[in-house]
Amino acid sequence: MNDKYDAFIGSFIDNKIGISTSFLSAELSKNLRTNLEQLDLENRMLPAGIGNDLIKDQHQQKRRDKICWIDKKNNNVHELAFLEEVEHFIEYLNRTCYTGINAYEFHYALYDTGSYYHRHKDQFKTNQDRKYSLINYLNDDWQETDGGALIVYQDDKTETILPDMQKAVFFQSSELEHEVAIAHRPRMSITGWLKRV
Repeated sequence: MNDKYDAFIGSFIDNKIGISTSFLSAELSKNLRTNLEQLDLENRMLPAGIGNDLIKDQHQQKRRDKICWIDKKNNNVHELAFLEEVEHFIEYLNRTCYTGINAYEFHYALYDTGSYYHRHKDQFKTNQDRKYSLINYLNDDWQETDGGALIVYQDDKTETILPDMQKAVFFQSSELEHEVAIAHRPRMSITGWLKRV
């Protein structure tokens, strides 16, 4: 039994959107935010494109965030701790829900003031490896007036989720359209996908 994971998965089963307010510890969340801020200072957060390696458009207007991929080869202690938590979650998800997840990919995401990501789905039309989207937020004291909310569309309703520190969101990559509203202050997260390859 893992009460934290059970609650996260349970909210996904109930509402097609899993939400956890403490998927990562406060300390790890703050350390990851510090990493992101340092990467931005070093100009290593780069404008995101649309598409995958087969079809990519770096000059698109659909999104305005900057990203930097997380990789174990970076040997960053906080990134390794984050990926270890993801691996524990995948193991639990596979054992309890038989999802067959066997890979993942994650990147830091920074939305500078005025940035956004228009309505979209996370699964590529040319590649169905991405099964679940998992977003972890790294923002202190976020208010509705700060913008930058995640807006998720399902059927005839929308759900608006503020990107608060430690909050994680989990949903099927092929199913739910979503967008990031215009941010009125810098908005930071780690975004990624649980994959079956």
